[in-house]
Amino acid sequence: MLDDTLTRVSWRARPRSFVALMSLYESNFIRLGWLAGDLGLLAGRHRSQVAGDCDLLLTVTSRSPYTTTAHLTYVLPEAAGDVAYPDMRLCIYHDAHLLEAQEWAAAHGQPVLRTLRTLAERELDQRWARNMMLNKWLEYCAERGHRFSTATRLIAAE
Repeated sequence: MLDDTLTRVSWRARPRSFVALMSLYESNFIRLGWLAGDLGLLAGRHRSQVAGDCDLLLTVTSRSPYTTTAHLTYVLPEAAGDVAYPDMRLCIYHDAHLLEAQEWAAAHGQPVLRTLRTLAERELDQRWARNMMLNKWLEYCAERGHRFSTATRLIAAE
């Protein structure tokens, strides 16, 4: 298993810089690999269920030779029906071994996430906030025991 603590980071990388952001994308790629294995083989829709945690849903929406686009979200049970949150759109760059969180929920009910979005005014800051959140979330999901495999793949009719 790859360990993102071994990822080389340039001594010139300043926090919130472009170089640091690319290192964060690389760490995201490694961490999603912890959950899903070979990202080049990722396809379909998967649901990971772990006792004591919300279901985690990963849906591949498009594939090309060098990229895969997917959505990653928790399925939160609500009285009015399940809610997908934070519903992050991911772009996996297979050739570069990078994973970028491109978009997350338009509105946030959680005060911490609202604050992050408010503070992220520049494009680089917005990318940093989204991808830092994804990085910590992927680590949390791995620690909770979430995994995606052929056994978690859902039938297309669901």
